[in-house]
Amino acid sequence: MATATKPKPDRRWSNRVTRESNALDLEPGVFLRPTAMEVAASLKRSADTSQRRKVEPFRSAMSMLTFYINRAGKGLPARRRKVLQAAKAELRRAYGKI
Repeated sequence: MATATKPKPDRRWSNRVTRESNALDLEPGVFLRPTAMEVAASLKRSADTSQRRKVEPFRSAMSMLTFYINRAGKGLPARRRKVLQAAKAELRRAYGKI
């Protein structure tokens, strides 16, 4: 008796949120960019051009970055966490919030 295989649902809701969020249309691989400046620039571009966000671009970009860092949790390597934390400062600088 053959059974149809169902696609596996996302194990983690955060994966789905990152992909389908109404906050921003993210560029592919944004959180994997090698430098903080590149991550921040990509988030800024996405926030500034997105028609789906509900708040100002800075808040939308910063919340998506914070969300990703928090959801990655302990599995995020220290080196990567350092780059993403530095991206927060770059994002603030890009929006004149410093």
